[in-house]
Amino acid sequence: MRNYGGLVDAARCFARDRSGNFAVVFGLAASMLTLGVGFSVNISQLYNARSSLQGVVDAAVTSTARDLTTGVIKEADANKSVQAFLDANSQAGVLQANQIVMDRLIVDKTAKTVQADVHADIALYFPIFGLSDMRRVGASTTALYSDKSIEVAMMLDVTGSMAQNIRGKTNKIGDLQTAASAAVKDLLDNNIDPKNPRVRVSIIPYAEAVNTGGLAGSVFVEQKNGPDLPPPVDAPVSVAVVTPPDNCATERKDKDGYADYSSDGPSQPRLNNSGRTYLARVNRDDHMSRNCPKPALIPLTADKQKLLDTIAAFKADGVTAGGIAAQWGYYMLSPTWRSAIVDAKLGTGPANFDVKKVAKVAILMTDGQFNTAFAGGRGAPKSQNAGQMSRGNAEGICANMKRDGIEIFTIGFDLDDPSMTSTEKDQAKTVLQHCSTADTSSLKHYYEAATGPELDDAFSAIVQNIERLTVTK
Repeated sequence: MRNYGGLVDAARCFARDRSGNFAVVFGLAASMLTLGVGFSVNISQLYNARSSLQGVVDAAVTSTARDLTTGVIKEADANKSVQAFLDANSQAGVLQANQIVMDRLIVDKTAKTVQADVHADIALYFPIFGLSDMRRVGASTTALYSDKSIEVAMMLDVTGSMAQNIRGKTNKIGDLQTAASAAVKDLLDNNIDPKNPRVRVSIIPYAEAVNTGGLAGSVFVEQKNGPDLPPPVDAPVSVAVVTPPDNCATERKDKDGYADYSSDGPSQPRLNNSGRTYLARVNRDDHMSRNCPKPALIPLTADKQKLLDTIAAFKADGVTAGGIAAQWGYYMLSPTWRSAIVDAKLGTGPANFDVKKVAKVAILMTDGQFNTAFAGGRGAPKSQNAGQMSRGNAEGICANMKRDGIEIFTIGFDLDDPSMTSTEKDQAKTVLQHCSTADTSSLKHYYEAATGPELDDAFSAIVQNIERLTVTK
């Protein structure tokens, strides 16, 4: 019998030796792992390329839309503008120079939109066997632009509480001058053609009253124990001759002595309780003191230096008649005051209300509670004090402004001042919140600022929101 022991042992050794099997399995696994890593790298590369491409085209179209809005370029220049931006930023992220190709640019003059479609061909880091080593990624974006003009009325508190305190630790009037001046510059720097300005600004400094300046002819000066209404148009000339102590005005009163919330111009004919016609001039109440703000209001203008000089002349004095401030902000944006402003040689006056052609914006700023008024609103209790009347008048006028399409931003400055009671603080905040336009997902309208830098930030944010308004409404 043959001895097969050695053969059996050799077979057993071969069976136990798995090194060859492992090499085969390892080779297959390594190949799959390499392929997986390659796919992952390529996917990451394409994702980053698409993200970079989207960022570049978004910025290019947004920049072009902004230039169309501000008048830097015309619609015919949009293609050149987008292409120049793409060329200048073609190496963003993982992109290489001259990779971005613009497929098409559409400027829709009816919808006021700019749309760009672009692509880039990307060379893959890990070409896969049997597949092209290039991949195309695309991106598209659309942005709105506008040819609206912008009119902004800034109602700014110059009352005594804004003064620099005796220890010099705070100087709120100085903070306001800094912030308001910066806002004026930012707004008017958007004007390309001085002869045809896209943006105009009005400033209404207020305290106990508003100094009407060159519009003093629109004011009816009340006399002690005299009527609250201007004389009828057919009254003797001597009846209407009154020497005003200043150019200040308070509320306009209706025929029954209530505050008039309308934006009617001063030449609007009205009927008194005797059926006689008078003109709707604005009252200077006979109870008003001599604390008339020194700087006069400035109707809408693109004269930056004139506005800045007015702000530089602010002096803090007097009490807070917020309803009167809102009233004059309304007047400076209302086309019914255009003829009075033109006749006074103070500019061309406000444009007509037309949300498609003009954005009208009011900014109401105060550092405290509205506490002064000389006429209450119709239907309000007779027992109202001056503060209640002022707040009620402000809210009534703000409601009419918003009804007419005026966007209202409000700023409460240092409203947590320890010198104010909690009730006063709440009342101050409430009236500003009620006056402001309701916030949206992208636009904030009510701001609080505790310090000068925060006040500057609030004005800056509002200026940015004003620009957004021109392309969202």
